[in-house]
Amino acid sequence: MSATPNAIPARHRNVNRADVCDRNFIEFVGDWSGTPGRPPRADDPVLEGSLCTAGDFVELLESQLASRHLDLMARVLRVQNKVFYTIGSSGHEGNAMVARLTRHTDPAFLHYRSGAFMAERFRKLPGMDPIMDSALSFAASKDDPASGGRHKVWGSKPLWVLPQTSTIASHLPKALGTAVAIEQAKRIAHPLPVPADSIAICSFGDASSNHATAQTAFNTAQWTAYQKLPAPVLFVCEDNGIGISVKTPGGWIGNAFRHRDGLDYFPADGLDLAAGYEQVARAVHHCRTTRRPTFLHLRTTRIMGHAGTDFEIEWRSIEELMAVEASDPLLRSAAIALESGLYTRESLLAVYEETRRTCFAAADEADRRPKLDRLEDVIAPLAPYTPSKVEAEATRADFAEKRASVFGGEDKLPERLPPRHLAIQINNALHDLFAKYPQALLFGEDVAQKGGVYTVTKGLHKAFRNARVFNTLLDETMILGLAQGYANMGLLPIPEIQYLAYFHNACDQIRGEAASLQFFSNDQFRNPMVVRMAGLGYQRGFGGHFHNDNSITALRDIPGLIVGCASRGDDAVTMLRTLTALAQVDGRVSIFLEPIALYMTKDLHEAGDGQWLTSYPPLDQSMTLGEGRVYEPDACDLVIFTYGNGVPMSLRAAREIETKRGWKCRVVDLRWLVPLNDAYIAEQAKTAQRIIVVDEGRHSAGIGEGVITAVVEAGQGSTPLKRVVGVDTFTPLASAAFLVLPGEADIVAAAESLR
Repeated sequence: MSATPNAIPARHRNVNRADVCDRNFIEFVGDWSGTPGRPPRADDPVLEGSLCTAGDFVELLESQLASRHLDLMARVLRVQNKVFYTIGSSGHEGNAMVARLTRHTDPAFLHYRSGAFMAERFRKLPGMDPIMDSALSFAASKDDPASGGRHKVWGSKPLWVLPQTSTIASHLPKALGTAVAIEQAKRIAHPLPVPADSIAICSFGDASSNHATAQTAFNTAQWTAYQKLPAPVLFVCEDNGIGISVKTPGGWIGNAFRHRDGLDYFPADGLDLAAGYEQVARAVHHCRTTRRPTFLHLRTTRIMGHAGTDFEIEWRSIEELMAVEASDPLLRSAAIALESGLYTRESLLAVYEETRRTCFAAADEADRRPKLDRLEDVIAPLAPYTPSKVEAEATRADFAEKRASVFGGEDKLPERLPPRHLAIQINNALHDLFAKYPQALLFGEDVAQKGGVYTVTKGLHKAFRNARVFNTLLDETMILGLAQGYANMGLLPIPEIQYLAYFHNACDQIRGEAASLQFFSNDQFRNPMVVRMAGLGYQRGFGGHFHNDNSITALRDIPGLIVGCASRGDDAVTMLRTLTALAQVDGRVSIFLEPIALYMTKDLHEAGDGQWLTSYPPLDQSMTLGEGRVYEPDACDLVIFTYGNGVPMSLRAAREIETKRGWKCRVVDLRWLVPLNDAYIAEQAKTAQRIIVVDEGRHSAGIGEGVITAVVEAGQGSTPLKRVVGVDTFTPLASAAFLVLPGEADIVAAAESLR
């Protein structure tokens, strides 16, 4: 027969390969004609020379069978619309060994082919049912204990499995971050939610190991180990030799990872429980005792295709498919079960069929359970907000002695000093927050001894030392991965992304990972953080695209994310208090966007007027989420909505407009950019005779579009309105930058065009 897929007879092309794998097991066991050994006792090796005992093997086999029958069940019931996920674990059942040889308190970030791992880990706590819980997830039931029916995920709060959705390497940075956090917490005497000798487990496929996000985690693990810093992460590469249809070159994973300095390599046979058990045990023991990054190369295979929709017979030869199916690890497990004498053919097939019945019964029950059928239920865990608790936390002031020590005495507290500019007040606020929260960490590029490229973090390293304020390698993806790891261990991360433009390199760590955790775990897991990010335009003498990036669009459509932008020092202080309180109370992920050009701004209208200096707010003041600042609240002739650099710019333009037109102008500083407070915007627009929206972002998909939409949807679209906004271009260097950004003259001209 030809090996070309198109030449395969129809009788082979139409064969369900899941059925083939199912029959293969039944026929293998039924046809087995070997001589069984004397059944070993539970604590004896299952086969001579194996570290895997008979007791270990029996439970591992049960976990493998549960995983396999969940896959088979999903393939059957998907066509009946009772199951909504068919990416299976078949061929990867050897990962049950990793679960057995680790603890349920070892945080786990799992590959989507982890059915057997989960079935085995469920044994760690009494009273849990891996098959029923999995069936509820497959059925997208509201009763799904992992995600509440929001996605098919492998996750469990009591078992410390943090849910992942589409793990194409995006989970590796936060897994490494969690490992680093376990050790970091000890250094600052922060109580851990897991035992002090825990390790972080992170599994992924061979194809995913090539992804840039995976490589950044491997590189950082090596960078950490090179400095002799502990990072107990167990990277588990489940190598099945293929990524959907793209084959991994033979020997590539071993060749690529065997000799990496600082990443200790252990190969293991995931197709053979008797042979692989000791190999996996060695890797786990090494990781736990040495606290070094460890790479477990677990040989697996992939049968039944990538997912239920992957008809491999259309692009692989029948000979190749049959060879892959012959490597099914369950066939080897069946051989061990029979050769050892632990099972007869009849008893093994009985267990196999009983597992099938259990899985289908669980699926039928799951199908009867309620589904998510109300929007408010779907989004409930996305962005929790308890205003009264946040306000109480933001204004909590029970650290007076500590802050006096940090600032060098009562007379040097920032509220007792003259008004200062934005950069200084952010710096003071950070000192205050570090006195308030002993679990707070600040890290990023150049933030420690140098104090940041704009000196905003100056003095923090000296005051709180290297265990709490430290530099990282130049890798934004890993900075945000570390932040997630620290948050997982109960710390309060305040990472710095040096420039807004650098965030785009690492966007998925917020978009796909940090901001989604509460949603996909039904608010069981949280990774709160406050990301400081310098950005926006108008720098003079230094700039260009990367240092004057005004693209906020990438932040606007991330569900659950909060973005605040303060244009003056006192607002920065109260906003930071609220953001850290939101992190502590509601587990929120936020970005504090700092307008670089306003860091050192002191004057508003004339040189020396000092009108952009502000006093440090007392500790009993915070800023309500969504609340703007209004200048001239009674003015109605013209209302200008803006933020960031647009605020002082609009105030100057307003004075000129009043001089020229006699209009009283109200300037509304939005302050909170994501989510926009539509009701607040509508309320401010309600009394406006004219509206100008000043948006220093780009013309397409900027904040201004959201403001205008809020106005129109509130029924105020008939109010004369103009938008003053940046151009859809990258920011050039020097004075050319001001050609693409809105200016005061543009605001005045917009007003002139309104009647």
